[in-house]
Amino acid sequence: MAAQQGTPSSFSLANHFLIAMPAMEDPFFKESVIYLCEHSADGAMGIIVNKPSPIMMDLLFDSAKTPTPERFHGQNVLMGGPVQVDRGFLVHTPTGSWESSLMVTDDIAITTSRDIIMGLTQENEVNKAVATIGYSSWSAGQLEQELANNSWISTPADMQILFDMPYKQRYKAALQLLNIDITNLSGLVGHA
Repeated sequence: MAAQQGTPSSFSLANHFLIAMPAMEDPFFKESVIYLCEHSADGAMGIIVNKPSPIMMDLLFDSAKTPTPERFHGQNVLMGGPVQVDRGFLVHTPTGSWESSLMVTDDIAITTSRDIIMGLTQENEVNKAVATIGYSSWSAGQLEQELANNSWISTPADMQILFDMPYKQRYKAALQLLNIDITNLSGLVGHA
C-alpha cells in the first residue's frame, strides 16, 4: 500500500510496534506485540512477533530440502495474525533482492516468496529474520479507530526486541520502551 497523495509521511506507523492494551478482549491479540510493516490511508498490515506457533523453523527448511542453519535451531514460526494462516511471511534484515518483498525501511523487508529460504542459510544474505504464518490487517481508518479506543498503544520498533529477544519477554520489553510498567497500566484510560 502506498501512502495517498497529500497524506503526511508522519501519518504512517510502519516500523512501529502496536502493543495491545490490557483490556484487549480478542484472545488472538491479547498481550500481543505487532510489528507494523505497512500503514497508510488505505489501511495497515503487520505481524504479531511474540506468539509462537507449534511449528518449528526446522519444518521450513525441511520443506526446502536444506539443513536448518544452526542460528534457527529450536526457533518457532510465529502466529503472525489471523489473515492467510496458510501462508508464510518473513520479516528480515538486510532487505536483499527476492521475488516478492515489501520494503518496510531501507534495512527491513517482509518477504513471502520461497526463494528467501535459501537466503536464510547464508548469514551474509539474511542476517536476522522472524518467520510467521499469517498476518494482521486493518481496513482504511480501522487502526486509527482502535488506537482512539485505547485498544493499542504504539512506539517506534526496536530491532533487538524484534529479532533477538525471547518471545515471552517481548510484550513487557515493548511496554518498557514507553517507560510503562504493566502493573500500572489500566485498560480504562479516558480521553480529555
